[in-house]
Amino acid sequence: MVMEKAAMASFGVAEAGLVGRADVDDDGRERRTGTLVTASAHIITAVIGSGVLSLAWAIAQLGWVIGPAVLLAFSVITWFCSSLLADCYRSPDPVHGKRNYTYGQAVRANLGVGKYRLCSLAQYINLVGVTIGYTITTAISMGAIGRSNCFHRNGHDANCEASNTTNMIIFAAIQVMLSQLPNFHKIWWLSIVAAVMSLAYSSIGLGLSIARIVGGAHAKTTLTGVTVGVDVSSSEKIWRTFQSLGDIAFAYSYSNVLIEIQDTLRSNPAENKVMKKASLIGVSTTTTFYMLCGVLGYAAFGSGAPGNFLTGFGFYEPFWLVDIGNACIVVHLVGAYQVFCQPIYQFVESWARARWPDSAFLHAEFPLGPVHVSPFRLTWRTAYVALTAVVAMLFPFFNDFLGLIGAVSFWPLTVYFPVEMYMAQAKVRRFSPTWTWMNVLSAACLVVSLLAAAGSVQGLIKAVSGYKPFKAS
Repeated sequence: MVMEKAAMASFGVAEAGLVGRADVDDDGRERRTGTLVTASAHIITAVIGSGVLSLAWAIAQLGWVIGPAVLLAFSVITWFCSSLLADCYRSPDPVHGKRNYTYGQAVRANLGVGKYRLCSLAQYINLVGVTIGYTITTAISMGAIGRSNCFHRNGHDANCEASNTTNMIIFAAIQVMLSQLPNFHKIWWLSIVAAVMSLAYSSIGLGLSIARIVGGAHAKTTLTGVTVGVDVSSSEKIWRTFQSLGDIAFAYSYSNVLIEIQDTLRSNPAENKVMKKASLIGVSTTTTFYMLCGVLGYAAFGSGAPGNFLTGFGFYEPFWLVDIGNACIVVHLVGAYQVFCQPIYQFVESWARARWPDSAFLHAEFPLGPVHVSPFRLTWRTAYVALTAVVAMLFPFFNDFLGLIGAVSFWPLTVYFPVEMYMAQAKVRRFSPTWTWMNVLSAACLVVSLLAAAGSVQGLIKAVSGYKPFKAS
């Protein structure tokens, strides 16, 4: 509350003295320059992440019928709810209302303080989880490159181990440097590079899948996925089915940064119209790649599809192509990490500066080349990156971790709050047809999230038993 009052007061001063200047927007902040292209790039960067790597495994659990159907259903729900959320950037009017700079502020403006607190808790838990998940994924891909080159040099029978711990330390060091960029407005170029990388490694995975299929791989596939009594037990089939729902949900996770992305857009044309187009472009693009990666990955590997389908092609030949694919994953997730951690950085720094407005440590900025270095930013952001790296080192379970993040965040952030805010803003009458079907949608997604969470927790418990942290693999 203290932070928000101070922020509102500072915004009021800014508006009184700066509105009307060519270099500032209607709220007194630096003029936003984002476009449909940059917003689409941010979305693609946020969506096509490590989630695409687990889709072949997810389709293998669900089969040819349910797998693609579930993937398509998640994409439609994500796009629909994102469109609702885009109208909540300004309130009470979606075009001329007051700006909401974060997802939490949008919830507060439309639903009140109580739900704002719940939303903030869900959002920041998800953002922290995603950054941990991206640290795990990057380390795995870095290790895959090292193992591939080792096998190529020393033969296929060589003992080629890779240390995820070392790779995570390297990744964390890179993130410490990039985290000194102050906000989203300074990383638009990073998102574009990362979006290109995501399309590149997805395409490589598709190409390797097609080559494997054309080369005569006779993978076992079925209409219903892995077979009970042959591939898995009946209980494993159920748990894996639930976990696959979480993996697919995670693959579409970006609603938690949508408002922050929308806050980078210029105000003409209206931000909500541009954001809806960007969401359609982003979700359509990613769904096309997801469907191809999931379906062709399942066709290539069958019931034995690996959790990370790009590492399932072996580390042998063409080793250089597998190396390029994994290198693209690394570059992409370097950028995606920043997209998801920037809202955390902004929240903590705004709160701290409002709480201690006279602190020289919190407010100091020193020029260093093209950027300004803040002692507070350097200290706290370095600590955050180090913490996420340590957690990733302790629990490097790719599939289960992604499934749990997706399960926990999908219903509240992608469905519930956008639906509730839309109905509050549009003043939808209780028990009207619109009110009824939107609540049915929300309830159905809640059930799916609970089942997915149960499956992922069971998978984590199974993976943790007997695991030794900091061990090379």
